[in-house]
Amino acid sequence: MHIDLSVVWFVIIVFGTLMYIVMDGFDLGIGILMPVTRDIRERDTMVNTVAPVWDGNETWLVLGGAALYGAFPLAYSIIVDALTVPLTLMLVGLIFRGVAFEFRFKAFTQHRQFWDRAFIVGSMGATFCQGVVVGSVVQGFDVKDQTFVGHALDWLAPFPLFCGLGLMATYALLGATWLIMKTDGQTQQHGFALAPKLLALLLVFVVVVSLWTLQSHPRIEARWFNAENAYALLLVPLCTLIAAYCALHGLKHKQEKMPFIASLVIVLLGFVGLGISLWPNIIPPSVSIWDAASPEISQGFMLVGALFILPVILIYTFWSYYVFRGKVKEGEAYH
Repeated sequence: MHIDLSVVWFVIIVFGTLMYIVMDGFDLGIGILMPVTRDIRERDTMVNTVAPVWDGNETWLVLGGAALYGAFPLAYSIIVDALTVPLTLMLVGLIFRGVAFEFRFKAFTQHRQFWDRAFIVGSMGATFCQGVVVGSVVQGFDVKDQTFVGHALDWLAPFPLFCGLGLMATYALLGATWLIMKTDGQTQQHGFALAPKLLALLLVFVVVVSLWTLQSHPRIEARWFNAENAYALLLVPLCTLIAAYCALHGLKHKQEKMPFIASLVIVLLGFVGLGISLWPNIIPPSVSIWDAASPEISQGFMLVGALFILPVILIYTFWSYYVFRGKVKEGEAYH
């Protein structure tokens, strides 16, 4: 039986990207939410909830980028050419927040505020740029003869910028529900107060982005409203509404785990909807995964390594979250 390695690698990249969005999402969300309090002890507690796992979360971003470069080099070259500016700004934001993350614990009191601001700006900047990248991919690229022929600032358009704001709301919701699950007292109450508003904001972004995408891409609209697909695809928005209800019900009844789990499900369903809309194109509107794929021998060679690396990353990730499970109390630290 012939195995389509392009499909296998597409699944690996999608899985790695989803893991990054889910796991680094609440991590970046902590930085986005930090301005809600000026209490140094509360900020320390917020950061300490992700201190043991934040650097491991970004392993998935590296995996996704490396896999895209090796398995779909054409897609990698087009994306890098088209999105050089937001990708560079994203990396600068991630580096800046990483440095600030470490330095704020060791800084003198008079310097702490500077590093807190650096952490906030880095988190917001990286998140916004990630949303712009996603929005630009959905919007599509001007490609001719397998080369990007558009302008370097094509991403400065309403739809990608709106998606940037939408991802900030998404990560902020994940951060708020993560704090509900991992903290007590005032920090947890702030999470309970913010999460319903962020959930409502996220649903607004989901509806607007969905309608905007359907209106802008007749091919995607035809796929979603095709008589053969409509009933099956209706499950995606239906499950999204159910997950939103579960999150709101959990928040109303002060449940600690349900809001976070339901928020993750909403993110997962949004990712599923995106995949349904774009498949089989890896570079919309016309470059499929097979057009962008590297030779099968290269994909096969890489897959051997991936079969060893992926289980190691998964085991490490599971173990780190297992070891640092439970609540984070005020005054506790991992540095």
